[in-house]
Amino acid sequence: MNQTIPNILVVDDEPNNFDVIETFLSEQDYQLYYASNGDSALGILETVQPDLILLDVMMPGIDGIEVCRRIKAMPQWENVPIIMVTALTSKEDLARCLNAGADDFIGKPVNSSELRARVHSMMRIKQQYDNIKSLSNLQTQTIDLLQNSLQELSGNLASSLPHELNTPLNGIVGSIGILLEDYEIMPPEEIKEFLLLAQESATRLERLTRKFLTYVYLELSPYKSPSSRSPNLEKQSDHQFIVSVAQAQANKDARKDDLLCDLDEVVVAVNNPDLKIIISEILENAFKFSQAGSQVRLSGKVVNNRFLLAITDQGWGMTEDQISKVGAFMQFERKLHEQQGAGLGLKIVTKLVENYGGTFSINSIYKQETTVNIELPLAA
Repeated sequence: MNQTIPNILVVDDEPNNFDVIETFLSEQDYQLYYASNGDSALGILETVQPDLILLDVMMPGIDGIEVCRRIKAMPQWENVPIIMVTALTSKEDLARCLNAGADDFIGKPVNSSELRARVHSMMRIKQQYDNIKSLSNLQTQTIDLLQNSLQELSGNLASSLPHELNTPLNGIVGSIGILLEDYEIMPPEEIKEFLLLAQESATRLERLTRKFLTYVYLELSPYKSPSSRSPNLEKQSDHQFIVSVAQAQANKDARKDDLLCDLDEVVVAVNNPDLKIIISEILENAFKFSQAGSQVRLSGKVVNNRFLLAITDQGWGMTEDQISKVGAFMQFERKLHEQQGAGLGLKIVTKLVENYGGTFSINSIYKQETTVNIELPLAA
């Protein structure tokens, strides 16, 4: 979709409205296309290859909200900005548009200056996305060329990492862009909302970057032996440490009341920083892919000089095929809350556990529950 002239698809059942928009945008270098209803718009997406869609809400047949929802559900169009053109002003109506995936709004009757500003802002975000996607593709090619031994990484990187990078970057760029254009006329509470959105997106991007660097370090700099990662000599017991890490993760995910811990007293041959990563990553997945209010159980037993750790959730579950493909940048179904992630957490845990001479496995009943089993050596 890297056309020299950006394509804009205008969807409106009133041809006169298209003429108005065409006049307002005549001084900009855009190629405009017209669809008179939702069905026509969905049918010409492949032909038009839009960089932006101006979508009327009130239309006969399929209304604009349903058209928006269908477009955003298509992977090839989910990142194309959609500006809803609407005479609706109630918060409920605007919330329906947002829930359908709309990126921005413009009210009727359309104001020429506002239309040009919002189209320009959305086009700028789309260009940022395209640039990031091109860069991600280049990075993928470089990794594939230099690290042929990392087939799992190169095989899945192109499909998931660009999206996970683009989503927070779009949030940052979009929020800052809107603030720069409209901060003089925006009320303080609205400015704060955009700043919080930018902060949340930046935090998510920082967390993903940190995970990616951890994964690369584990892949490219494996430890020579488990003994090279012996635990701190001053460790007396890991029971309270594991419980504290688990409770902190539960609080972070607003699932404090859902966590149940049942652990033997134990000292494992794992450094505290690595043990924290192992517990946090598995619990994060357990909370992410299970409904709030359902129990997540963390149990640990000492058996035959080994520590058997199990984390069980009552969530979406995994198929045997999905379990066999657990690895970096591998994503599965996101039906619970449309959760996102680059699939790095379980791979990092697997590498850490293996480096300490432990074992990692997953048992799951699809659509019922998942148990992650970890076996760790005890400290001598």
